Amino acid sequence: MEDHQPIPAPEVPQPSPVDPQSSVLEPPPLLSPTPRGRWRWWVHFLVIGFYPLLIGVAGLGKSPAGMPALGESSRYLLTTCATELAIFGSLFGLAVWISRAPKDFLLLHWRGGFWPLPLGVGYSILLRVALGVFVGLLALILIASGVVSLHSLQDYFMDNRPNVEAVVDVSSLRNNPVYFWLTLTLVSFVVAGLREELWRSAFLAGVRGLWPARFSSRKGQLVAVVFAAVIFGLGHAPQGPIAIALTGFLGLGLGAIMVFHKSIWPAVIAHGMFDATSLALLPWALESIKGIHN
Repeated sequence: MEDHQPIPAPEVPQPSPVDPQSSVLEPPPLLSPTPRGRWRWWVHFLVIGFYPLLIGVAGLGKSPAGMPALGESSRYLLTTCATELAIFGSLFGLAVWISRAPKDFLLLHWRGGFWPLPLGVGYSILLRVALGVFVGLLALILIASGVVSLHSLQDYFMDNRPNVEAVVDVSSLRNNPVYFWLTLTLVSFVVAGLREELWRSAFLAGVRGLWPARFSSRKGQLVAVVFAAVIFGLGHAPQGPIAIALTGFLGLGLGAIMVFHKSIWPAVIAHGMFDATSLALLPWALESIKGIHN
């Protein structure tokens, strides 16, 4: 009698787990969020979406007596930063707590080992070059549309340049080393870079949570980045119309970086480096502008 050996069941390949340290050039695909009550995502979306509009359009956070938003002293700067971070942290935490958005859905994983650091620096340089090209195109559009003439173009940009003095005290930047380094570190990388990129990732998460079929793909996410850039630009309304255009364009670039790498960190570093170098050069740049204008 022949022995009948049991036929082993075929092995079913198991999907490999997502590795947060996977290649920065080939990040793992983003999954759709766990289905939740639609009202939760609406609350998330509205809380996050209206935050920059309230700050920019309604003028919340503006200092009294004509002072810049960050004040004129290191102590005032620290107090203002702590207040803004506390307000945003509360709203961000509320939105995420209600929607139950997972960490990966908010693009919070650090991916690619040490690569986000050099990528962020490189992207900050690329964004500055792209912004220069954008300003050139904006100038051509203004001339072609008859808004300004070639001879009055310089005066137009001088009169409508971003009102950075509404945000930071230039004299303190020049004469107060503590104030200077706080703006280059705390303000640039935390209050601006981290806070604003967390806002952008939460906005994209809200859009995907409400309309997953339309905005879950990379193409859909890039469309959502455009809407986020418009809101981001309006959040800088106190600095003037050119500031709205420039920061909106900057928001497009930062959002595209975030979507491409499926992580906020290259965008956070690029944003921080861009702001830090801009603030470091600000006193010299304003002196040059005044010299040209005179």
